[in-house]
Amino acid sequence: MATKSYVASPAILLDIYRRTALLKANDERVRKVITSGKIAMVYYSYRGQEVVPAALSACLRDDDQLCTIYRGIHDMLAKGFPLKEMWAEFAGRTTGSCKGKGGPMHLTFPAKGIMVTTGIVGSSAPIANGLGWAAQLDKSDRVAVATFGDGASNIGAVHESINLAAVWNLPVIFLCQNNLYSEHTAYKKMTGGETIAGRAAGYGIPGVRVNGNDPAAMYAAAAEAVARARAGEGPTLIEAMTFRFHGHNFGDPGEYIPKEEMAAALAADPVPALRARLIADGIATEDELSAIEAEIEAEIDAAVEFAISSPWPVADDLRHDVFAQEIAR
Repeated sequence: MATKSYVASPAILLDIYRRTALLKANDERVRKVITSGKIAMVYYSYRGQEVVPAALSACLRDDDQLCTIYRGIHDMLAKGFPLKEMWAEFAGRTTGSCKGKGGPMHLTFPAKGIMVTTGIVGSSAPIANGLGWAAQLDKSDRVAVATFGDGASNIGAVHESINLAAVWNLPVIFLCQNNLYSEHTAYKKMTGGETIAGRAAGYGIPGVRVNGNDPAAMYAAAAEAVARARAGEGPTLIEAMTFRFHGHNFGDPGEYIPKEEMAAALAADPVPALRARLIADGIATEDELSAIEAEIEAEIDAAVEFAISSPWPVADDLRHDVFAQEIAR
C-alpha cells in the first residue's frame, strides 16, 4: 500500500467517539424495547463492533456509497442514517425509510449514500462493484464500500467481486468485519488460511489486517484505502478484527462462544476504552462526553416515540412501489 500515513487527529478521535457512543446506546435501546414488547422485530446485535464503522465513516463523504448486510445497522448509523426513519422502519410504520416494508434487515437511505442492506450472505460485494463501476463511468471520485463478515468471505460471489474489482480497477473498499464467529461457527473451523486479508495477494491488490477495535489503527487503514480509491488506484481488502458481545441474533444465548473468550472481549470493550483514552489524553472532559451521551439518549428517545406514534400501513399500501405503472384489469 501507499507509504503515506493517516493519523487520527484529536478532532477525528472525538468524531469517532460520537459515532461509537450512538451505536452503543442505540443497540442497548433496541434490545430493551424488544424485551419490553413495544416492537417485535428480528434483530442482530452488533455490540462490540462499533469502532469499525465509526472509524470508516469518519473517512467517507455523504455521496460515497455503502452496501451492507442484515447485521449492518451499525454501518448505517455510523454513516448518518437518521434515527427517526430507522426506528419507524424497525416498527413497520409508514414513516420508515422504506415505508415499513423493509424492516431492520432491508434498510436504505440513499441521501446518505446508504444504498442497499441485503439479507443474502456475500451479496454486498457484487452490488458494491456496480456502484463502483457507476462512479468510474461518471468520472466521479466517490467510492463504494462493501461490508461483510468472516463467514461471507468464503462465499464465491465475494471472491469473484474482488477479482473483478481488481481487473477493472474499481474504487471499492471490501471491508470484512471479522468477529470470529459466522452465525454459530468459529472462524477457525470453516476458513482455510490464517487471514482473510492475505487473500488480497492473489487478486493483486493491497490487503491489510487491522485491529478494528483500535480507532487510530482502523482509521488509518480505512483512510488509506479511501484515498487510494479516490485517486483511481483501485480496490483494497481490509480485514478488521473485532468481536460481537451477543449471539448471532436476539435470543441466541451464544453458548458456543467459550466463556473465557467472551469475558476477555467484554473486558476490552472498545467504546469505554476510547472514552477513557479521550479523557486521559486531554481531548475531552468527563462532562463534555457525558453531554454528548445525554444528547444521544434524547435523540433516541425522540426516535422511539416517533416510530411508535407513526401510522401503520393500510392494505392498499401492498400495491404501492411494486410496479412502475399498475396495469388496469
